[in-house]
Amino acid sequence: MKQLTLVVRPITAEAVLKAVSELDVNAVMVQEAKGYSRQKGYLERYQGSEYSMAFLPKVEISVWVSDGRVQEVAEKITKAARTGRIGDGKILIIDVGWPGAMEF
Repeated sequence: MKQLTLVVRPITAEAVLKAVSELDVNAVMVQEAKGYSRQKGYLERYQGSEYSMAFLPKVEISVWVSDGRVQEVAEKITKAARTGRIGDGKILIIDVGWPGAMEF
């Protein structure tokens, strides 16, 4: 089993969640996050002064899928999240299988 951790823009989060709901995934978790990558934040202008917004608002979505479906799920998520601009997001794939794992 693999965990896909997606970090996407808030404006694309709904489209990504819709794409995920159309797939048969084992579990999904969503939470708000802040951070930056290559865009290194940006400067915001408010009433004539500049404010540094070093951490941009993001949405973190974790999805658990079987090993054989990782490529399919990642491609569908990428298609839903892509806007063509820098900062669209990241997909991290983590192996979460271990002997004796239990669900509760």
